[in-house]
Amino acid sequence: MIISQQKPFEEILTILGEKKRVFLIGCSLCATLCQSGGEEQVIEMKERLIGEGKEVSGHVVIEAVCHILNSKKELAAHKAALKETDAVLVMACGAGVQTVTELKKIPVMAALDTLFLGNVKRFGQFEERCSLCGECILNKTGGICPVTTCSKGLLNGPCGGMHDGKCEIDPERDCAWVKIYDRLEELGQLETFEEIFALKDYSKGIKPKALILERGKKVL
Repeated sequence: MIISQQKPFEEILTILGEKKRVFLIGCSLCATLCQSGGEEQVIEMKERLIGEGKEVSGHVVIEAVCHILNSKKELAAHKAALKETDAVLVMACGAGVQTVTELKKIPVMAALDTLFLGNVKRFGQFEERCSLCGECILNKTGGICPVTTCSKGLLNGPCGGMHDGKCEIDPERDCAWVKIYDRLEELGQLETFEEIFALKDYSKGIKPKALILERGKKVL
């Protein structure tokens, strides 16, 4: 899921500037789970904006704001309110903000900072474990990603700074490559640890990316 957090309210007010009438959009998926843009946070934002003298022309919490066609359909039901709006404040990830930007010819503002693709450890606790690099090597590292979980992103490790299984950048953090070694040993696959990874093909991570599925085939 995409992990996000709200920008400071003072920053949001600065972004809105002199724009008086604001329409709020939240997301019922990632932003709701992160407690940064769900129904509760949208209502709270509405009240705070009104308290600062703004007018909230309307609000909606969309299921997956990043889904362009779905958002287009949802926003069509608020056409009248949006017509009288000076700015749209989107309480969703950067992908959601850009979806609304594509659909509406009025200023669209981001109320959140998009942080990372995260795993949910438990309610309210999220960890980054994937960097979306486009060239996954998990099959050779025991299912643990060194690109993300190693503070240096080393493809071959551990580095000389590792001490007692801890990272030299953050002594409170377990060394990713020690964890990879222990996992491969547990699986009886230590021979894989001896393989030297070549330089990463960063061309596979060039942005923006796209994926189109056509009749069971994928086109990149």
